Amino acid sequence: MIEQVPKNKQLILFDGVCNLCNSSVTKVIKNDPNQHFLFAPLQSKVGQAIIAKYNINTEQTDSIILYSADSGIKTKSSAALHVAKKMAFPYNMAIVFFIVPPFIRNWVYDYVAKHRYKWYGKKESCMIPTPELKARFLD
Repeated sequence: MIEQVPKNKQLILFDGVCNLCNSSVTKVIKNDPNQHFLFAPLQSKVGQAIIAKYNINTEQTDSIILYSADSGIKTKSSAALHVAKKMAFPYNMAIVFFIVPPFIRNWVYDYVAKHRYKWYGKKESCMIPTPELKARFLD
């Protein structure tokens, strides 16, 4: 499963039923000019394989995981900022938040993640990519 991720790409695992997560994935796709990223729901086979390999407690991390063959995984605010770093301007400017200590960034991140279904809603099933985007999504 994990070998599906090419060495020159990073995989964003996201909550496939979360409206905020799905709109964030759409934003990344539109602002990833060099197509650095591939995508898969946490609920997918590759998502579950990465969760198992890295022994991730999905009770504590349930909204974004960034995986690459070279650097392993990043979670929560660190994952989001590493994604933003590769995006087009002005999103790449979010890297200034790396100066904020991780415990503060993650507190804010966890607060939003805890309320995301209430604030943004939830889908019945994972998003289905369009035929043009299918190659950027892993199962």
